Amino acid sequence: MVVTVEPSSISGEIWAAASKSSMQRACAAAIAAGGISIIRNPGNSNDDRAALGVIKALGADLKETENELIIQSSGIEARSATVHCGESGLGIRMFTPLVALNKEAITITGEGSLVNRPMDFFDEVLPQLEVTVQSKDGKLPLVVKGPLVPKNITIDGSLSSQFLTGILLAYAAAGARDVAVTVTNLKSKPYVDLTLKVMEDFGLEVPENRNYESFYFKGNHSTGTGNRTYTVEGDWSGAAFLLVAGAIAGEINVKGLDVFSTQADKAILQALISCGAGISIEPEQIIVRPMPMNAFQFDATDCPDLFPPLVALAAYCTGTTVIEGVERLTHKESNRALTLQEEFGKMGLVIELQGDLMLIKGGNGLTGASVHSHHDHRIAMACAVAALKASGITTIDKAEAINKSYPGFYDHIRSLGATVKEIV
Repeated sequence: MVVTVEPSSISGEIWAAASKSSMQRACAAAIAAGGISIIRNPGNSNDDRAALGVIKALGADLKETENELIIQSSGIEARSATVHCGESGLGIRMFTPLVALNKEAITITGEGSLVNRPMDFFDEVLPQLEVTVQSKDGKLPLVVKGPLVPKNITIDGSLSSQFLTGILLAYAAAGARDVAVTVTNLKSKPYVDLTLKVMEDFGLEVPENRNYESFYFKGNHSTGTGNRTYTVEGDWSGAAFLLVAGAIAGEINVKGLDVFSTQADKAILQALISCGAGISIEPEQIIVRPMPMNAFQFDATDCPDLFPPLVALAAYCTGTTVIEGVERLTHKESNRALTLQEEFGKMGLVIELQGDLMLIKGGNGLTGASVHSHHDHRIAMACAVAALKASGITTIDKAEAINKSYPGFYDHIRSLGATVKEIV
């Protein structure tokens, strides 16, 4: 699909979409905890749908209504020999250890960019937990055969905290007792906080967090079969694009975001404040409006998904913005550092890469151009937001990439007044 975005002024009120980080963790915690879980405000992105497919394959029964999802689980007992994770990086990293709780061999597959992402972690770690693993030279498909046995292990957290999330959930589901997961070079600590909070909300044992260096399971807690209700948070990752759009193209009011959330991408507020955007932060709403903005410095090491909206923001800030954390961008849906440099370069923005730093020379305006999403949802959204104040029309090829995380994105910015046209 091709989408065109014309220069537009936006205004109005919008509710943030459901967080896929929260939604996918809730699905995993629901099947791990057992019993009946009622999930309110469930997400409907491709990644969310993939997570539902995974837990159904692992034995959960689902009942869906418009605003509610009921998950019934008797524990992880796979009813299928194959589990498909779609294109979800979180899904493959979080669910694989849970899949490994089964004693039968199960094949784990994916699609799109996921088939090229490194899975060496599982080849190295799962055998230490009495799980046999086969992969295609460290890539999908994976074949795992358990059951996983919790033990004292040390893992590398430098590539993604999502691997740790999967291990912690699997240990809790397996009733780990007097064991610790030690982590070196842990990245994205706020996402670990989100995992621990979701585990608590679903009645799973929450390991003792020893300064993010180790996570200790006492083992005196058993998962129950009771009922619980969980409301999926508004998505800070997707809302970051809306907030940047407001700072660029017109006053908007974004509702449904928890300002006390553990989601890492809440840090977009720091960037907006740093650059001088007009912003009012209240418990129930965040109002953003255009103001003269200046270049800023930002460390995105723990929130690498913010790079695309930050580039769109920096394009309209006078001076050179410096963002740290480029090394976290290599194994995303695209190599986002190079993709951002290439696609925003077509719009006239100069981006330099210096090791772990990205330098963005903004304030000179952007020109509408023909760009490509590289099948990356966040690249498509970043280009669309930046196009709102470019001179001329911007055409985005493979614009349907947004369905991975935020299917309603174009409809949402259109409802705020943006001129967005879809060409199938």
